[in-house]
Parts: sequence; C-alpha cells; structure tokens
Amino acid sequence: KAMASTHIRVLIVEDEAELARCVFEFLEPQGYIVDHAADGVSGLHLAVVNTYDVIILDINLPGINGLDICKRLREDANKTTPILMMTAKDTLADKLAGFQRGTDDYLVKPFDLPELEARIRALTKRSVSREKVLIVGDLQFDLGQVTATRAGKPITLGRICERMLEKLMRAYPNIVERSELEIAIWGDEPPDSDALRSHVYTLRKAIDDGFEHKMLETVHRLGYKLLAEQNK
Repeated sequence: KAMASTHIRVLIVEDEAELARCVFEFLEPQGYIVDHAADGVSGLHLAVVNTYDVIILDINLPGINGLDICKRLREDANKTTPILMMTAKDTLADKLAGFQRGTDDYLVKPFDLPELEARIRALTKRSVSREKVLIVGDLQFDLGQVTATRAGKPITLGRICERMLEKLMRAYPNIVERSELEIAIWGDEPPDSDALRSHVYTLRKAIDDGFEHKMLETVHRLGYKLLAEQNK
C-alpha cells in the first residue's frame, strides 16, 4: 500500500537509465517525490535551484562527476542537503574522497532497493534532527517543540501553516512554487487554488501583522518566498 504521507523529495543523478527507472518505480508508489538528472551539469542545476530532502549521486557522471558536484554544493551553494553517493567501486580511497567533499553516506552498486530506501530514511531523520530550529531573519521555528516566534514574540500557527512555514524556511532565500506548497500540505490531491491562497493569507497575518518589515512575499505567477530584513 502506498504511504502517501511520505512526501520525501529525492533527486537522483544517475546516467544509467535502467537503474534510475528502477529507483523511480520503487520509490514513487511509496509517496516519494523523485526528480532525475542523467548528467552532472543537469544534476548540479536541479540540486541548486530546488529543495530536496536527499540527493542520490552517482560518482561517474558525464559532464561533472559526483565528487565535484558534492564539493560545489557544499562550498559554493552552501547546501546542507544529505547526499548519498553511489559507486561501483568499493574502495576506501573513493569513500574517503567522497567524505572529504561532504558526502553523508555511501552505497555500493549493485544494491537492493529496500536498502536504498532505508538509507534515505536514515538520512532524512538525521537531517531533521540536525536542523531542529530553523531561523530566517528574526523569525524562528523550533521543529522539535513546534513553536514559532518573530522578534521573540510567539506566533500561533495551525498545522497547515506550520507545514507551509517549514517549507518556506527550508527553501530560503529561494522561491517555493505554488505546486510545491500544495504537495507539502495536501500531497498529490490538492483542492482548488483558492484553498492555498486562503492559507497563505492566514500565514501572512500570523508572521507579518504588527511588523513593519513584511517577510512573506508573493512572487507573481511563480509562488512565495521569505524576505529577511536587510541590515541597514
């Protein structure tokens, strides 16, 4: 039975089409949202512009290899997304090279798909526990306590606004598309667009009312993003 509540976003960067297809067909029915890139350049682009919970990265890729992608994500893009490196070689030198560039875990090909899923789940749990408190400007969201404050003042949020705020804070300073917010709230069966608009209105009132600087910005035709106040 599909676990529709999963909604873990996974990027797989893999040039072997058959392997990528197998991963897709195994993860998607369980509620995972999977994107695929078949080369290093496309993979790096997707990893930088989108927000993922886990990136599955092959070492040997056309364009840019997995080790270089990992290094660029960590050093240039400041991305802390957990990275699971896939390699056909089970050598210590490869593993050390990967860990030096910021890889979180390793999987040697060939592997069983249930093991891949177990590694993904372990990485997402580790990632959430590592980021217990999200901070953007004077806005703080404690995921463990499920409490939010702005400039030290408590903010009251419903469950849907909590999910939206977490998504927006994790993506900061990037835009979260409307469709991404809808998936975060309702999964693959969102209601009409007015429903999202009304929740955005509620969230905006909760975090922006009474403050001169408005943090929740609508990006015309794209989605929404948070704006931290610039230092004057």
